[in-house]
Amino acid sequence: MSEAKLPPEAHAQLAAVTDGALRVGPLQGIPGLLRDLGADRDRVFAAAELNPGLLDDAEGTIPFSALGRLMSQCVEHTGCPHFGLLLGERTGLPALGLVGHLGQHSPDLGTALRSMILHLHIHDRGAIPSLTVENGCAVVGYSIYQPAAEATAQIYDSAIAITNNILHTLHGPGWHPSEVLLARAKPPDPEPYQKVFQAPVRFGAEQSAVVFPAAWLADPVPGADPNLLREIQGRIAAIESMGGGDIAVQVRRVLCNLLLRGQPTLDDASQIFAIHRRTLNRRLRENGVTFRQLLDEVRRQRARQLLRDTDLPVLAIAETLGYADAPAFTRAFRRWSGTTPTAWRTDRRRV
Repeated sequence: MSEAKLPPEAHAQLAAVTDGALRVGPLQGIPGLLRDLGADRDRVFAAAELNPGLLDDAEGTIPFSALGRLMSQCVEHTGCPHFGLLLGERTGLPALGLVGHLGQHSPDLGTALRSMILHLHIHDRGAIPSLTVENGCAVVGYSIYQPAAEATAQIYDSAIAITNNILHTLHGPGWHPSEVLLARAKPPDPEPYQKVFQAPVRFGAEQSAVVFPAAWLADPVPGADPNLLREIQGRIAAIESMGGGDIAVQVRRVLCNLLLRGQPTLDDASQIFAIHRRTLNRRLRENGVTFRQLLDEVRRQRARQLLRDTDLPVLAIAETLGYADAPAFTRAFRRWSGTTPTAWRTDRRRV
């Protein structure tokens, strides 16, 4: 089949994004949303110290730190505390570029999600997607692993609203989530979330995710074209062959996913990379880090996000991060931050 059958946007992405960055495709609705909410785009971008033309090209990139600043200013200038939610509501599968097309032409929902998760790093290297199946429920999650100093809750709101739209497109008629989880504090007015998701929303969750019946993973994707799928897979393979980042970056991404399943080990990571644990250890040392240091870093970032954006008790956060008990977590947190988790949370919420 001729490559010309692919939509023009499927030809645009020529390289993977760099670590800590995101393609701006999912953010291109920001100027229109600012206008609809009565805010001036140029003033918002100036306050965030960003070029107003940053979002003109879907294949441009933005660091997660800059995205946090931008979302924070969007909320401040519009007075809308659920700006990220509204942005996500306007955004769907096409915004993911090649990865979105990969899902659209996969044979069934489960294959689409697993393929998109496997290759999302060419689109987004600031967060980790995941798919888990437990007790008849499928859980599609999104966990930030790059420190976003501002507006993490807005980023999660947007990402999960986009995820819901993507699942709706891939599943087709009859889609509705069983539950939506958000790793953020409950807002004063949760009604906009009910309106967008049309499902129970649980705030202060351990992860941000969309939950639905696992049986739906076998449902065919409407309009999938196997010939286009092969072409898209070839284009993605060409991008990935140019380099997927150093081993430390890859292990850090893997650890974010493994933390969702329990206490990660070097053996767990080496199995994912299909190499011996000694080989993985050696390659990490060549990059100037150890497995323990990377695990410590991922735990630290995840702990701070959960303390800042949720009301989970310290014990629940300790268990989520794989610590034996709250004192063990507190000792580790004091080593990272020079204070206790409770004191850190209190100080951050005074700001």
